[in-house]
Amino acid sequence: MSDEFLLLNPGPVPLSDAVRRAMDRPMVSHRSAEFESTYERAQDGLEYVFTRSTLDDSVTASDGEALILNGTATMGMEAAVANTVDDDSEVVALVNGKFGRRFKRIADRHATVTPVAVEWGASFDLDDVAAAIDDSTDVVTMVHNETSTGILNPVEAVGKIARAHDALFVVDGVTSIGGDVFRVDDWNVDIAITDSQKALAAPPGISAMYVTDRATERIDGDSAPFYEDLDWHLRKAEVNQTPFTSAVPLFRAMAEAVEEIREEGMSTRIRRHRRQARAFREGFAALGLAPFPEIEGETTLSNTLTAIELPESVKADPDAFFDAVAERNVSISGGQAHLGGEIFRVSNMGRLDSEQLLRGVRTVGEALTDVGVEVDVDAGAAAAAAVLEQ
Repeated sequence: MSDEFLLLNPGPVPLSDAVRRAMDRPMVSHRSAEFESTYERAQDGLEYVFTRSTLDDSVTASDGEALILNGTATMGMEAAVANTVDDDSEVVALVNGKFGRRFKRIADRHATVTPVAVEWGASFDLDDVAAAIDDSTDVVTMVHNETSTGILNPVEAVGKIARAHDALFVVDGVTSIGGDVFRVDDWNVDIAITDSQKALAAPPGISAMYVTDRATERIDGDSAPFYEDLDWHLRKAEVNQTPFTSAVPLFRAMAEAVEEIREEGMSTRIRRHRRQARAFREGFAALGLAPFPEIEGETTLSNTLTAIELPESVKADPDAFFDAVAERNVSISGGQAHLGGEIFRVSNMGRLDSEQLLRGVRTVGEALTDVGVEVDVDAGAAAAAAVLEQ
């Protein structure tokens, strides 16, 4: 294995040298002026990401604040729900994948939940969504980019329904924010959550959320778990601190990562992710592989990760295929839960260049050949390269 290890999982993703170096600096106190400067850098960069995720760099959020949490996005998902509901609250949870299901399971612990659930990867019927949300609904939860299936859900359409009934709209943007369009105001999003190790291209362990002023007015930190009290987090953010001990090296890495995003520019970054996603899709299609799922209704394919159905012959022994990929020093992901052994998933998040993407397509083709599937590896690479050259 002479080739350098290539990480194509949908998180964690490859990091830049500067982000890695940021974690190597001497330790300082999380209550020091130096850390406060780090927090401010990270928060400023995150506010740029949350509010400029468009194709023309226009502002998408007018009033709100970015928070950094000492925990992954699952902590952010729970904090968003737990701070805005009580035992008598009504939550409508949209579920068409693993992370929509996770949002529902979190809400189940804090409120009464009405699910709008469809098959993983299927599109939501907006009439069903509209029927579930009414004036008694306090919060609506939804995943924008469903990492388990590789689809983009219609956040804008659901946001209009939620706002019409004055419900707070809480959105998991974990694998879209930092890599694709995300319009806070235009989509009526009240709280948006993302994770460090996805499109932000920072190490895992911390997460971020954007809390609008409208959401802040409805937050009750006393109803939330002690560690997730958003009132407390908002107060401490005013002085560039967190309520508890901060993961100093991870905050430093986050600050560097979001500054790199600002340097690239969100519109340029979004176009890059979209081009790379098309390259993966065209490359795999030229190998004779089918995308997962078949898109219909309001959903579209993800621009930050690609899900592909395994050939029927490979499903009989998927481990052989994944072992053949790993033997080439490349890491990709399989399906989750009942999709295990049915699909594979690759990411184009992080510091992924064209050469690495083409290596990913070739590796999949070569691994398929190893397990007895006839594919034209050169045709796959050529199709992907043609997109990257556009």
